[in-house]
Amino acid sequence: MSIQPAKIPTTISATEFTIKVLQIFPRLPSMIFNLVKGLKSIGSSTNNSWGLQLEKIAAQYPDNPAVKSPDGVLTYRQLNERANRYAHYFLSNGVGRGDIVTLCFENRPDLLAAYCGCSKVGAIASLINTNQRGESLVHSFNLNKGRVVIIGEECYSFFSEARPGIDLSKSTLAMVRDEGRLKPTDITDITGELESKSTENPSTTKSVTLKDTVAYVYTSGTTGGLPKAAVIINKRAVSAMFWFGRFVMPVKPSDTIYIPLPFFHTNAITVGWPPALYNGAAVALRRKFSASKFLEDVRQFQATHFIYVGEVCRYLMATPAGSDDHETTLNYICGNGLRPDIWMPFKKRFGIKKIYEFYGAAEGVGVFTNFLNIDYSVGTSVTPFAIVTYDTENDAPLRNEQGFMQKVGKGETGLLIMEISEKTPFPGYSDKKKTEEKIFRNVFNKGDMWFNTGDMLRNMGFRHAQFADRLGDTFRWKGENVATQEVEKAIDSFPGVSASAVFGISIPGSDGKAGMAAIIKDEKITPDISKLAEHLKSSLPKYAVPIFVRFVSDFEWTATHKIKKTNLKNQGYDLSLVKEGIYVLLPESGKYEKLNDDIYHNIMAGKYKF
Repeated sequence: MSIQPAKIPTTISATEFTIKVLQIFPRLPSMIFNLVKGLKSIGSSTNNSWGLQLEKIAAQYPDNPAVKSPDGVLTYRQLNERANRYAHYFLSNGVGRGDIVTLCFENRPDLLAAYCGCSKVGAIASLINTNQRGESLVHSFNLNKGRVVIIGEECYSFFSEARPGIDLSKSTLAMVRDEGRLKPTDITDITGELESKSTENPSTTKSVTLKDTVAYVYTSGTTGGLPKAAVIINKRAVSAMFWFGRFVMPVKPSDTIYIPLPFFHTNAITVGWPPALYNGAAVALRRKFSASKFLEDVRQFQATHFIYVGEVCRYLMATPAGSDDHETTLNYICGNGLRPDIWMPFKKRFGIKKIYEFYGAAEGVGVFTNFLNIDYSVGTSVTPFAIVTYDTENDAPLRNEQGFMQKVGKGETGLLIMEISEKTPFPGYSDKKKTEEKIFRNVFNKGDMWFNTGDMLRNMGFRHAQFADRLGDTFRWKGENVATQEVEKAIDSFPGVSASAVFGISIPGSDGKAGMAAIIKDEKITPDISKLAEHLKSSLPKYAVPIFVRFVSDFEWTATHKIKKTNLKNQGYDLSLVKEGIYVLLPESGKYEKLNDDIYHNIMAGKYKF
């Protein structure tokens, strides 16, 4: 018997919407007050920044824990003083407003202190993805060359491998000790020098403005190509403080926000950390995410909030369940990409009261937030947006006879675009050409500009949306759009499947792209391939059932646990590239069968009418 995935609501009823509004009604006055207060604080002065906010909170809550980690605890006084040491080091090396400082650390308190130190002098912290290797790592260093480049001792070995390709001709290269085991002679250890620097707030902090760039965050490149550097300005970082810290989530000085994600990821530096800093609360972090250590960390750090990405939640649900998993201090979670099929089970298992799912791109112009706590929704956006009809086959939004785009109806899926204006500027990337590629012009009126998110969302009604798929993953087959997330959900519910990744590939003689699934087997149960087709046909529309299935030992992952599908797509079902583990669902067949040379050659010759 096949397991049917749970029916996920795709629209919001008037009754449900009314109930949710009434539930937050007691908080509404304070929410609006804090929103207005925050907007006024941003509008009242251009001289505001992440570093200035740290100085204010350190003066207000000097003894409150600011950073908790297995490496130790820093109070706000200590974090501010450590940041000042970095700031004075940067100043002594000629770093000023607008200069780039490259930071390559694992998730440890020194990364946060160095980041704050950059903000205090108006420098841009270029946050290196420490999971990158080879060409991608070299590219990230060279795309935005740092006037100062600081390597954490824990990153020295892989940095050294990439170093021959990195242009350091105009950079001051330094290392900050970790465990102190390495004694390299080709890089200056500044650990002692930092200790000799002043702990006083530098005079430069007050001259840094909201429009100044505070960080470069590198995209993970899940759809192929080299990483791009998204621009994070102080206005976005400061806005996130009161948006997530007072309007969306209740955060108090006694709270702890657990962030097991890397701090070179926007969920950490623009969603999780800002509300903690704004309220004098603590952030808890660990160097690398560990599903098995999750509950131990939550209990040790007394975490009240948890910042997630969807794949992290899926990993947690895959761990053996305990009868006391719900017995923690954890109340609220905030993040993006929580899959609908585990939404309610995750809440129940870990005793979560509210899920503040949001949607927003690192380089985007707005954000969706589920502050009404509507299940399965990314919420709504206070900035102008539209979900428009998209032609997947031609890879472009549909335009009418007048050349304008068309909005989808309630319950329908389309491409999310967000308006670019003076109030909602698009900082873009450090590469201006890449910036222009993300802009749609003359969308609803001549002269207007809209940001192309590259994601498909569903209009749930009442200005709320539901994430459907990444545009690069959606493909068209048999005249229909196939959302990979829906197919993956059906596959993942089959006994013996640990995880799956679905993508579209070409078949000679066929229009569009056929579905192919890469599957990781469960360690305890072997999936019965003879029954998989029956299960999928009962769970999905006929056009969405994958034609090919491939078993793999693991996926390529980004640092935030997103699956890289580029190599899987390139290999496809080519037997010269993949020798084993490929199955095909031939026309009129009721089950998957092993792909062999004869079948492969007949497919390539167009003899099957898929």
